[in-house]
Amino acid sequence: MTANAKALDQWIRGRFIDLNTALEDIYWCQEDRANTEGVGDDLKQMLLTEGNELITALLAEGNTDEGFEAGFDLLGNVGFFMAACRRHELTEPTRETHSPLREASALALQVGASVGMIPRFSTAHLTTHNCAHGGVAKSFTHGEDEAVFNEFNTRAILAYQRASEALLRVSRLGMTSPVAIDLLRNAKDALDDVYASNEQLNARLNVDRFFYSVRPYYKTYRVGHQSYRGANAGDFAGINVIDLLLGLCRGDDAYYSQLLVDKMLYMMPDDQALLRDVLRRRSLLSELKEELSQSNQWPHQAQTIRSLLDVVDAHGRAAQQHHDLLVDKFITKPSKAMEERHHGTLTASGPPLPVLLAALEKLRDLRCARQRSDVKTAYEDVELLRGRI
Repeated sequence: MTANAKALDQWIRGRFIDLNTALEDIYWCQEDRANTEGVGDDLKQMLLTEGNELITALLAEGNTDEGFEAGFDLLGNVGFFMAACRRHELTEPTRETHSPLREASALALQVGASVGMIPRFSTAHLTTHNCAHGGVAKSFTHGEDEAVFNEFNTRAILAYQRASEALLRVSRLGMTSPVAIDLLRNAKDALDDVYASNEQLNARLNVDRFFYSVRPYYKTYRVGHQSYRGANAGDFAGINVIDLLLGLCRGDDAYYSQLLVDKMLYMMPDDQALLRDVLRRRSLLSELKEELSQSNQWPHQAQTIRSLLDVVDAHGRAAQQHHDLLVDKFITKPSKAMEERHHGTLTASGPPLPVLLAALEKLRDLRCARQRSDVKTAYEDVELLRGRI
């Protein structure tokens, strides 16, 4: 890490968090907690001036080619600054054709292109690749609820990754291998951990603090002339690897493949490569159906079927929990109390809330293998397997 990069990192880990926290305290005391206009302008100017000075020095330094990890970390730090400016309305994409953060945009575009990702902070910057110093990871504020949100999102993502790794090993060994049963059990246990992490998030995260003081840092903002949607907790390959390998979602489904295309560059490069590999693989559900259709018998057949269904059910259970509990509680319900003038920037992913919710319901139903009239799900195939045990 160069001296200029280190200076930015130290600012992000210290003064940056102090300024954001002070602004959040001011917003929180208002009757309209979503309002940021004409509030704390002196603090906002400090944030803007200090961040711009550090980033201008880095931009003048040029590409020091210190490797992926250093570049990725720098991309996150620049992204945190730009996201905070967006949160405090120092930049707002609907009123601009080009980001006013010109130096930050130039540096983010350069680094983003070099590491192979979108030029803004991603979920990984706050979760799986957020290196703690002295027990404290990077964040936007000192708020306890932001720390809870990041911690349990990280736990859930890592659990999804463990499940996906187990299923990938099954794909290489074949569904009729006796070892596949052990791996399917590992995947099921990992998905149960996802459910447990979500339960903790539900119990410990304050709804209003999340809605008004955490969520706003995940909004869409411009880098250069282009707007980039906010980081999403699903921006990693593991959950899609599970979708595809279980046969609950298909790469040739236009709805689902569009989802993958839209999120690809928000994922780590290794995740991008993993997802491309899995898109070329046959699903475990298809493999098992083929074995059964050929009247093949193996000693542990019923246990294999039951083990795969256990994973399918665990994945669906976590998907239903996320949508029906977390999305409804932390986004849908509090949005009804928000003043209507703020609804245009309610979601991090861009579309209006009703459109987003409809898309999330469809994805939930695919993962739960529910029968739908408007989209083909794995309902019939899963029920066929249930009939074999």
